[in-house]
Amino acid sequence: MTSPNSGKETETSYLAMSPAALAARGTDDAALIGSHCQYPPCNQLDFLPFKCQSCSQTYCSDHRTEDGHDCTHKGAWATRKRLAEQSKPSLGGHKPVRDRDVLYAKPCAEGTCKTTIGTSLVPGVHCSACRRDYCLKHRLEEDHDCKSKPPLGARATTLAAQQAAITNKATSALERLKLWGASKKEQYKDSRAAKAAGPGGLNSKGQTKLVAVNTLKKTAKGDAKIPPEKRVYLYVEAENETAKAKIPKGEFFFSQDWVVGRMLDSAAASLQVQNINNRSDKEEDKLRVFHVEGGRILDFGEKLGTALVSGNTVVLLRGVGAPEDLIKV
Repeated sequence: MTSPNSGKETETSYLAMSPAALAARGTDDAALIGSHCQYPPCNQLDFLPFKCQSCSQTYCSDHRTEDGHDCTHKGAWATRKRLAEQSKPSLGGHKPVRDRDVLYAKPCAEGTCKTTIGTSLVPGVHCSACRRDYCLKHRLEEDHDCKSKPPLGARATTLAAQQAAITNKATSALERLKLWGASKKEQYKDSRAAKAAGPGGLNSKGQTKLVAVNTLKKTAKGDAKIPPEKRVYLYVEAENETAKAKIPKGEFFFSQDWVVGRMLDSAAASLQVQNINNRSDKEEDKLRVFHVEGGRILDFGEKLGTALVSGNTVVLLRGVGAPEDLIKV
């Protein structure tokens, strides 16, 4: 015979007891004798008694609910059910929600985010790639720059291989820029030669260069406090694979008296590139400035008025190493 609560054992705080369950309690003829209601004022014999899932006592149909028999452990069944539901992974393989917020709450693993996760109201989302927990806003890999983060708990050999891959990617990007810079360097030489020859000696390349610089001066952005005669107008880009930027490129002007390091900080802020040069000693974390026309990495201490001229292009790269390490100037 099927129990009245068959298939719904977790839906109510009480269970209908089967003859087999009564027999297990030591009754010889459980199907006929039944069981007495254990609610003291009642004590009625019931052939189909119910078991309370909170206090584990047996009751008749009239007193089967927790309120009906003034349950001494009222709510225990509901608490167990809630904890069981919370221990199940959510859709997408995310981490389970923790019940005790004080013990498991922690900040989102995205460094700039101040959201507290791991609570019942703000669950954390676990990234299986980098093995960190993020808030809903930074749950996607592209939102927390997953590729640049080695997985937590990875073996040393794996970390070394990943670091080598990052270095190779940065070096590869640098080599591509050097090839691009070779053609730019020739254009730069033609422009200087045309300028030295005077207005009457300008060739088509020289004229194109002057027009481009004049246009750049009209569109470039920068600190208005810099005197016009002190300004260096530059095209600034961020190398896509090593220096992820929210704004890929821009046209800016800087002071001739600034050093490259100060220009880099200003350009990184304008393009919204993560810049931790002042917080990390690791070369793979540092941003560097590549001068396209010059075909080299600029040193942080070089003055812009010496290293660059208006119309030049500079590219921000990460992890390429100091100038003396990779470039023969």
